Amino acid sequence: MGPTSVDAWPLSPSAPSAMPAGAVRSAALPLPSAALPWSAPSTDARSSVSALAPRPRGVLLLLCGVLLVLGSVGLAHAAAYRYWSFWERDGSAWAFATQGPSTARPSDGDVQGFRFAVSRDSADAARPRGAADFAAICGGTAARGGEKRVALVIDFGTAADAPAGETPPAARTACARVPDDATTAEALASVAKPLRYDTNALLCAIVGYPGKGCGEAVAVDGGTDTDTEPTADARTDAPSSPPAAASDEGAKGAEGAEGAEGAEGEGPSVGLFVGVGVVAALGAAAVWQARRRRG
Repeated sequence: MGPTSVDAWPLSPSAPSAMPAGAVRSAALPLPSAALPWSAPSTDARSSVSALAPRPRGVLLLLCGVLLVLGSVGLAHAAAYRYWSFWERDGSAWAFATQGPSTARPSDGDVQGFRFAVSRDSADAARPRGAADFAAICGGTAARGGEKRVALVIDFGTAADAPAGETPPAARTACARVPDDATTAEALASVAKPLRYDTNALLCAIVGYPGKGCGEAVAVDGGTDTDTEPTADARTDAPSSPPAAASDEGAKGAEGAEGAEGAEGEGPSVGLFVGVGVVAALGAAAVWQARRRRG
């Protein structure tokens, strides 16, 4: 009957492979070096191989460097949106509106503005330029019972922010005389037709500008100059006739461009995809080298 343990199995210097299948070599009985069919590499040889093998730590540092480069590229070309923003005059300054024009109900004497520009968010949004004084805009419009007067400043932005092939009209102001319960969207519709909205009721165009696009994402390297005055003087339109209903009563207006469908902007750059591919390839190489070393 054969041996039942490793300790009882006679070791043969000339035939180490005669051990039964599945037997586990005991740490207490190491095989003689003569029994090994190969000779262990010298310390110098192992050191040479170790020096040539890629270090996991070095690979990780390389990956971190690539990610930092990609991050800086992403910041330099951060996504922004081209859209109409909605503002309310607060004393002598513009404040970003907290409601959309379809829900905001201005009072008689209020000044509100719209600005078309490329902006990353409300903090970065460009403000309307030009005169924003109620007396200057609505001074020639008489008050009427049951109606209110709202001064509107419409800034079509700069050529740099215009969609390709389009030229922004000169900035303008208008005095909308509308019923007391009218919204800003209704006041705007009474003086600045045609208006265009998308399927999400986002305000896309005022007086037909721009002719296409709506809240599309664009890659930008810098911000819009928010303090530069229009190249043409803002003009004041004649007093408006009684208002018509807005073209889309559910319009959310231009309080933001997030979630707009039909965006025609650019997606992630090719460089981003290439960078991700490089990182993935380096990671796979590091895993392969680690497994090879363990093997």
